[in-house]
Amino acid sequence: MEEHKENIHTKALNVQKMSNTKEDEKEKPSSRKGPDGESDPPVSPSQPNSDFSHPVYKEIALANGHINRMSKRELQVKLAELKLDTRGVKDVMKKRLKSHYRKQKLMQSAAEGGPTDTYYDYICVVDFEATCEEDNPSDFLHEIIEFPMVLINTHTLQIVDTFQSYVKPELNPKLSDFCVTLTGITQEMVDEADPFPQVLQRVVKWLQERDLGTKHKYAILTDGSWDMSKFLNIQCRVSRIRYPQFAKKWINIRKSYGNFYKLPRSQTKLSTMLEKLGMKYEGRPHCGLDDSRNIARIAVRMLQDGCQLRVNERMHAGQLLAVPSSAPVEGAPPPHTPGSRN
Repeated sequence: MEEHKENIHTKALNVQKMSNTKEDEKEKPSSRKGPDGESDPPVSPSQPNSDFSHPVYKEIALANGHINRMSKRELQVKLAELKLDTRGVKDVMKKRLKSHYRKQKLMQSAAEGGPTDTYYDYICVVDFEATCEEDNPSDFLHEIIEFPMVLINTHTLQIVDTFQSYVKPELNPKLSDFCVTLTGITQEMVDEADPFPQVLQRVVKWLQERDLGTKHKYAILTDGSWDMSKFLNIQCRVSRIRYPQFAKKWINIRKSYGNFYKLPRSQTKLSTMLEKLGMKYEGRPHCGLDDSRNIARIAVRMLQDGCQLRVNERMHAGQLLAVPSSAPVEGAPPPHTPGSRN
């Protein structure tokens, strides 16, 4: 549903009528520079010795300067020596090698009580599929018909669990031929599924069983703003339930990817992100679970390359807002099933 999400975002469909949702707001560039002179996300204010004047960052800066002067072939040779991935364009390989040295230095620093490099214990990837028409009329309400989740352990950098449930639409119970062809979700699948409120209850239970928000710090991650600001926002209104608190803030990986690899927004579509990282799509495009897995693969690679993924968007009073990089880093709250709307 990637192309359809782009279309929805560009045309600003009826979600504006229902929630006055703002379009994507550009993040304010951080005035804080990393040790290599680039605008890197800052270390969490809650972490000790987070100032870049710490000696460990001077060592990192020296390594980064050397890496910046390396040719593509030299980068490939060095990555191979370190048994790291040698795929991707030159800038991606530079990021990967810098990340290796950064993590080595920060691990040593953390053992000595210095800066660390971690925000969340887990990242939960969500990529909805929703009802759609080939040419969506301006008043068409998109209802969620697949709710997938893919859980990443940020310490092991592994996908450790998945959740998937189809959802029975309420306003437009019959899927269009276009929707069936695009998503692979059949009429029988949604007819046999539960309505959204019951599916959301199972999602909450799944998150609770994994101690997310209680024992473990976690964040939601999406491919763009649409899943939370549009699809979930519309669905909660259609289902007459409140917007869940645990989904009010998330990581928009497109923003993170573009900022980290210094690429324009036009190069942050799912297929392009994979291609730039030397990866190929695995599974069926527009299957929510397969899309989520591939987004998770990108997130893992970004973490491996040294990106500090952190929340950068939120919902407030029905509006989409940017979360500045200067904001304190907080995990999503413990998941609870939202109440009904009055």
